[in-house]
Amino acid sequence: MDGFDIRFVEIAFEEARKSLLAGGLPIGAALVNDGALVSRGHNQRIQNGDPIAHGEMDCLRRAGRQKSYKSMTLYTSLSPCMMCAGTIVQFKIPRIVISDTENFGGNEAFLREHGVAVADAAHQPSITQMQAFIKKNPTLWHEDIME
Repeated sequence: MDGFDIRFVEIAFEEARKSLLAGGLPIGAALVNDGALVSRGHNQRIQNGDPIAHGEMDCLRRAGRQKSYKSMTLYTSLSPCMMCAGTIVQFKIPRIVISDTENFGGNEAFLREHGVAVADAAHQPSITQMQAFIKKNPTLWHEDIME
């Protein structure tokens, strides 16, 4: 990860903040192709009553149809769940940059096993924001991760 990545890590964080301010879970994502922002999105599961409206899924929906994802990187504020990790593998997105693997993780090995390059940004604002959310909203958090 380099200074170039930080720009998009911050966009994913901004999307996470946007969701938080709208009453949702603070999870955001950005999809980048050869250095250009393709789309951005955030978790809207609570806001829309949609169980699969995770941050990564919202970002990919907003990207619309793509002929290929082979030169893209997905930036996400939180380690992806298995549904989102499966979508990353299905779309053959070759690289993901994760801002927070401390509050939720576990699918990084699955991604790597399927050829995805995984970078851990250890973005402290993302980690802190999610820690505060979990402490304040444990019921919503456990519902989101299905525990």
